Amino acid sequence: MKPTRLALFDLDHTLLPLDSDYQWADFLARTGRAGDPAEAQRRNNELMERYNAGQLTAEQSAEFMLGLLSRAEAVELAQWHEAYMAEVVRPAIQPIAENLVQEHMERGDLCAIVTATNDFVAAPIARAFGIPHLIATIAEMDKGRYTGRIQGVPSFQAGKITRVNDWLETMGRQFSDFETTYFYSDSPNDLPLLEVVSHPIATNPSPVLRSIAQERGWKILDLFKDMHDAKS
Repeated sequence: MKPTRLALFDLDHTLLPLDSDYQWADFLARTGRAGDPAEAQRRNNELMERYNAGQLTAEQSAEFMLGLLSRAEAVELAQWHEAYMAEVVRPAIQPIAENLVQEHMERGDLCAIVTATNDFVAAPIARAFGIPHLIATIAEMDKGRYTGRIQGVPSFQAGKITRVNDWLETMGRQFSDFETTYFYSDSPNDLPLLEVVSHPIATNPSPVLRSIAQERGWKILDLFKDMHDAKS
């Protein structure tokens, strides 16, 4: 029987209490793998500020983020990512987020991560959560090496709808086939997809998205509230 429910999850600040793209670039900078460490960290911080202000395009982000992937061979990049997962990502994965995913998986829902982060960075994280499908910005490869460019439509803002539709089409399905559709996200950048699903869930939302969710009566889920309270 085909699943009747579709559960989509943003990744950064939604399932993870961090931004995996930002932390990956920071990890490379700190370990001397991104050129001049100070310049790499300055650029990384600048891009994050612009993203948070809603002033960053996928292409502008890719110029820096995907450019980092073009600095090394695929085998070396994989070794770096293993160290990154061990040092940064796995310690940040919280049981409450794992349980949320597991609830949907156990119900037989069709589950996917839908993230603007590139597929190289995001794929091992999706596997760590046990989520079988990943819709991410695709990092272009040529002759076994990353080019530093985006392949196809970026999984960002309205592009997420395009990419989800394309993915469903590969299975002969569409949004209307599902009785219930969920999307969990923290960011107003994801409003296009949040407005398409039957159950938009503002998860650890930014102040802007929290305000919108309250106005529209959307469910608000604070997975990491206890973590934030402990730090305050």
